[in-house]
Amino acid sequence: MNAKNQPYADSDSQNFMVVAFYQFADLDDFADLRVPLLVLCEELGLLGTILLAHEGMNGTIAGPEAGILRLLSKLREDSRLASLQYKESWTDSQPFHRMKIKLKKEIVTMGVEDIDPTSIVGTYVKPQDWNELISRANVRLVDTRNRYEYNLGTFEGAEDPGTDSFREFPQWVDSHLDPERDKHVALFCTGGIRCEKATGYLLQNGFKNVYHLEGGILKYLEEVPEPESSWQGECFVFDNRISVDHNLQRGEYELCPACRMPVSDEDKASVHYEEHVSCPACYQQVSAEKRSGLLERAKQMELARQRGEKHLGAKLQSHRCKSTVGAG
Repeated sequence: MNAKNQPYADSDSQNFMVVAFYQFADLDDFADLRVPLLVLCEELGLLGTILLAHEGMNGTIAGPEAGILRLLSKLREDSRLASLQYKESWTDSQPFHRMKIKLKKEIVTMGVEDIDPTSIVGTYVKPQDWNELISRANVRLVDTRNRYEYNLGTFEGAEDPGTDSFREFPQWVDSHLDPERDKHVALFCTGGIRCEKATGYLLQNGFKNVYHLEGGILKYLEEVPEPESSWQGECFVFDNRISVDHNLQRGEYELCPACRMPVSDEDKASVHYEEHVSCPACYQQVSAEKRSGLLERAKQMELARQRGEKHLGAKLQSHRCKSTVGAG
């Protein structure tokens, strides 16, 4: 079913609503939910990615506001998803190419069994109270996201675990945090979902006072005025916008076509940056064959643009933390 022909579809001249959402819940029938949910999203003119697992749902979708709100309302009709919350932002172009619903073992992959956010989770801290908490001298502030996300922006004074995937976070905790020494630990992530599991892991390993930012960075940026903010830089998001600024508008970063990592203006000024091909982080790994293919893809995309057509190009490669496609 072509979303362009649906009654809820937006025109290219209108704004698109982008929502990131998740809900931990016992979805024993999650596989049966996939097809009806996909049909509904297509009928409403929505694009994006939703993950379904026994432990719940996680996604980021974009489309016309009426369609988004209709989907959220429909999801909440299921008593297991009645508390589903979301973070919203807006963009002037559709940040996704297609609608995908995937069945997964986890809706955010930590790789640790017996972590159940519905039964054990840290203390939620409202965005309005976050600055006061993290300004305390006895609070250890840790960014649970991956290194490339941290490099784009983070909270003042936050520690970078230097991970390449969320699977590495438990090992970092075991090596760098101590429940006897670190009496108060505050965690944060993009939309809150990683912290649900991360705080549970700390609590199960003897930590007593574990906090996390309710709604994640996105909710903080939405509710805390920039002059009062402790956030520095931009926030990586899991769609084609790449990052958003403090006003939740599209940021300045692009994706490297070879390694799919964020590329800044400074990166593009490097002698090791080649437009449409590679960035300073991966220029040595790009073969002549891949370089040729990337240049041809860029050529075809430009020709499609001149014809007024969309060109999806090669299937977008996911990031190393690809399971965190939604609220983050």
